[in-house]
Amino acid sequence: MMYEHLVAFKLNDKITPVKQQELVAQLLALQEQIPGIVELTAGINVTEETDQIQGFTLGLRVTFEDQEALRAYGPHPAHQAFVASLNEWVENVIVVDYPIPSR
Repeated sequence: MMYEHLVAFKLNDKITPVKQQELVAQLLALQEQIPGIVELTAGINVTEETDQIQGFTLGLRVTFEDQEALRAYGPHPAHQAFVASLNEWVENVIVVDYPIPSR
């Protein structure tokens, strides 16, 4: 069974638009670096529901081939390097993981 991994990042006031795009590029590169990823999308929040944003401006969605791939993603060196690069930019993070039923 495949698994979905959703992350919303609340970036701090120090972040620049250029740095936001660098973070998106780093996230997109993870698909080539980490095995078990079926699909990965990332981008800057452009919702028109601005009263619902609560400061979360960067989104990530990763589909994994199975739960083992999801579990291996967290400690993977490429993921850990990305997480370490976020330290000065991120105020808060929300993570949601769930299985995707077969269709």
